[in-house]
Amino acid sequence: MAPPTFHRITVAIDGSPNADAALDCAVDLARRYGSDLVIVSVAPLVPVYISTSEPYVPAGVPPSEIGHYREIVEAAVKTAEARGVATVTGVSYEGVVVDEILSHLEQHPTDLFVIGSRGLSTAKRLLLGSVSSAVVNHAPCPVLVVRPVATKPA
Repeated sequence: MAPPTFHRITVAIDGSPNADAALDCAVDLARRYGSDLVIVSVAPLVPVYISTSEPYVPAGVPPSEIGHYREIVEAAVKTAEARGVATVTGVSYEGVVVDEILSHLEQHPTDLFVIGSRGLSTAKRLLLGSVSSAVVNHAPCPVLVVRPVATKPA
């Protein structure tokens, strides 16, 4: 069996510690395999709650959040370049996080998608859903979920 080749690796980040771990892993893999690295971030829609008597009000992304996620991507691109990844691209979207990630993966095929795990409990995952679980189940490519490193008790 031939070893895997990863010409393009895509990683999703959101500024969280788990996303930082996913970025570190993706940068390491991109360096090892000489891969192009694509860094993706999605500014999530903010739900708008209104009474049932009100007309439809679309949810939106506050402009400050859009800028925040773009800054996260720009910093991640600089980090990857500083660590020796030759070709790095950053992309920032706005919308439903899972939908935007899956849309990106369909429009821009990748050999490996890397994402951090928030480590939600079963109850929270049932109530809130999990971006990493949804991507694992629906992505058109292999997905690597980077979990937080468990600390050993002293």
